[in-house]
Amino acid sequence: MQNRYSLVISPPDVIIDLVKSMKEQLADQIGWFHSKNSLAHITINEFMATEAEIENIKKQLATISDALEPTTVCLNHFDNYPNGAFFIAPDENSTEKLKKIIKHIHQFFRTKTLFKNNEPHLSIGRQLKSDQLTTAYRTFTHVDMNFLCDNVTLRRFDPNKKQFEIIDHFMFNNNPNSSFVQGTLF
Repeated sequence: MQNRYSLVISPPDVIIDLVKSMKEQLADQIGWFHSKNSLAHITINEFMATEAEIENIKKQLATISDALEPTTVCLNHFDNYPNGAFFIAPDENSTEKLKKIIKHIHQFFRTKTLFKNNEPHLSIGRQLKSDQLTTAYRTFTHVDMNFLCDNVTLRRFDPNKKQFEIIDHFMFNNNPNSSFVQGTLF
């Protein structure tokens, strides 16, 4: 049986807790919304895999991550997409660094993906209506969060909880001898 997985960048717990409180504050004003119960993250991709396949995928992710360099990320403004997603966005420098990380992962990740994200952002809410977006912008006017992005996180979807749950982390070691840098994975 296949499970649904998500590869993400997870900020530290202090940011996860802050975003959770922001989501609760918004829910107090507009009611339930998509993404309300999701832990803060920056999506890289989603894919399906069996339990047998996931072990090889974990090895692949360890190799890919080993070559990546940790980088500081600054999240400093709110924005939204036309589809009603309201999110915290990284500054220009962090956006470029995150796009580079995401691009390398997409390039060397050998598993067929259901979804690939190329625009790094940290969602507060999804599918918000225009009046809900107005409320969100009125509620949240300033944000300034920084964290060291030094790993990617693998999550598995729990159909009972209807949420992704963290199952593993893959550290960035800035290893110039990684097979990722040399252009081969195995």
